[in-house]
Amino acid sequence: MKPILPARAALPIFGLLLLVLAVAALGVGDVRLSPGRILDGLLYRDGFAATILWQIRLPRLCVAMLVGAALSASGLVMQAYFRNSLASPDLLGVSSGGAAGAVVAIGAGWAAASFMLVPVTAVFGALCATGAVIVLARQGAGTERLLLAGIALNALLGAVTSYVLSQASVTYERNAQILFWLLGGLEDRTWEHVAMASPILLGAALLWPLGRPMDLLSLGWREAQSLGVDVVKLRRRLLALATLLTALSTAVAGSVGFVGLMVPHVLRLLVGPENRRLVPLAIVGGAAFVVACDLASRAAGGLRLGIVTAIVGGPFFLWLLRRQT
Repeated sequence: MKPILPARAALPIFGLLLLVLAVAALGVGDVRLSPGRILDGLLYRDGFAATILWQIRLPRLCVAMLVGAALSASGLVMQAYFRNSLASPDLLGVSSGGAAGAVVAIGAGWAAASFMLVPVTAVFGALCATGAVIVLARQGAGTERLLLAGIALNALLGAVTSYVLSQASVTYERNAQILFWLLGGLEDRTWEHVAMASPILLGAALLWPLGRPMDLLSLGWREAQSLGVDVVKLRRRLLALATLLTALSTAVAGSVGFVGLMVPHVLRLLVGPENRRLVPLAIVGGAAFVVACDLASRAAGGLRLGIVTAIVGGPFFLWLLRRQT
């Protein structure tokens, strides 16, 4: 299929789109701010606007962009790793693994002892889920088997979450925090959450130059090896980056589904299948998509972000599944 957008023009277009959405996200709320007042607030020339922006809206915007970039890039990597266009962090259970790890930390009270224990346990849970997926993939899992494995893994990890919720020792406050991770959202995000998600920037920077090796890997591991790619090292690096990106996004925003499935597919339709072009586009496009979904959630009266992405992503997944069969 012929690409819709010229490859060279795609990144500036998505960058401009992200900028427009970011300005809209900073301006929309109970107190609406014009672009001029946003600039004054960012420069501390308007004290009231500065308080709103720096205390509330800027942290939320930064987390939204980081989460979108992480989930989109992770989905692209998993599709290249498994050579399966239906692979994504949430469908394969990696997001659920990260959420289960965070839920255990909250339910056990570890999060109260140390704020950073939530991302640590989220990474551990995502790693366990990724390991289970790899075991199945090594056995020659096709599309159907990977999807069934993802369903089973999500159910198992959901049982872990339900068990934590059912414990009498879990307080009402902790239950409320757990429900946040299950629904996914960006409410009450602070600069601490931005700091927690900041390693996503490093992950994106490390992933950026791997687009060309990912293209060679898509030809098959033997072909890639014959062209000078250290396939074992590349696959380990891709898997580590995908798991880290997914776990960190889950730790700061909860379970936000379908981003890693939808954004890479839409970008392929727009610019073609070359990963060396898709990697930077997935980072910028994913950030723009989550910011847009967050704007939609706020316009719908505070609907949770995870619900909005599911409303958009569910029909998309069904269309994609029908197209694949």
